[in-house]
Amino acid sequence: MSNTYLGNKWNVVARIVLCVFGGLLATCTLAQSYPTRALRLIVPFAPGGGNDTVARSIAQQISGGLGQPVVVDNRAGAGGVLGADAAAKAAPDGYTLFLGGVGSHAVNPSLNPKLSYDPIKDFAPVSLIASAPSVLVVNQGLNARSLAELTAMAKASPGKLNYATNGNGSSSHLATVLYETMAGVQMVHVPYKGFGPALTDILSGQVQLMFNSIVALVPQIKAGKVRALAVTSRNRSSLLPDVPTLAESGLTGYEAGSWYGILVPAGTPRDIVMRLNAEIVRAVKQPELRERLAGEGADPVGSTPEEFAAHIKTELARMGKLIRDAHIKAE
Repeated sequence: MSNTYLGNKWNVVARIVLCVFGGLLATCTLAQSYPTRALRLIVPFAPGGGNDTVARSIAQQISGGLGQPVVVDNRAGAGGVLGADAAAKAAPDGYTLFLGGVGSHAVNPSLNPKLSYDPIKDFAPVSLIASAPSVLVVNQGLNARSLAELTAMAKASPGKLNYATNGNGSSSHLATVLYETMAGVQMVHVPYKGFGPALTDILSGQVQLMFNSIVALVPQIKAGKVRALAVTSRNRSSLLPDVPTLAESGLTGYEAGSWYGILVPAGTPRDIVMRLNAEIVRAVKQPELRERLAGEGADPVGSTPEEFAAHIKTELARMGKLIRDAHIKAE
């Protein structure tokens, strides 16, 4: 009998003993056999948007490694609250995943103190998938060809420039508020119910500027219908390599935008969390997924659960302060 066989045998025995004496036999058995059926990935927004695209891309990639299908479940409503609440209340068995982001885990908790879920206590982070910047655009009628020129114009006439957003407390709103705060300018907020109506009024000249999805705005930028002044990420975007960041343009330390990550309900066994993490990190390294994420203007990340947990806490504190200081209220 080989030493390798004996070593493997005793490793198995040791795991079983630890599970039994720790009162965790059922959990250990579950983790070793997991998964045995399809998984559900809750997306807190309707099909067709950036969140949905990222979710379906990651679901397709990790299903192969897990040996089970990963079904996307769109639970739109209340700015992402309904989907997050459903995920938080799901059984912590590794069969319900959640696509979280800045809205569900940083903005909504800061806007609504009576939220039906706790972004920290009710979830176990698995991995940060990607981050996605926004881009600042102005309509062609505005005589500003750089961030410095826009800032000078806004300072010269406080309250004269107006900006469009996807709604009060949206990522586009917060990106603009952060710019106002750091640049020391004051503009007029014009909230819309989504990107489409906001874009219509930017193109017609009803509003002068907007921070919004880089992917959604690239066609308008390349067609010359709007002018891009800066992107909100730490580094330049591959979709707009000639457009500087706000930090490059004079606002040192400015960084805003969306991010996507996978979480599971709190109490999910650690072995399962790590199994999911390994599959997600592997998937994020695949050229096919990286290409899809790049098509959404997103930069692939892939992280440990601990790194993702720290990211969420940092974003929650940062967005919370921004929302409180700007006196932003939920619609």
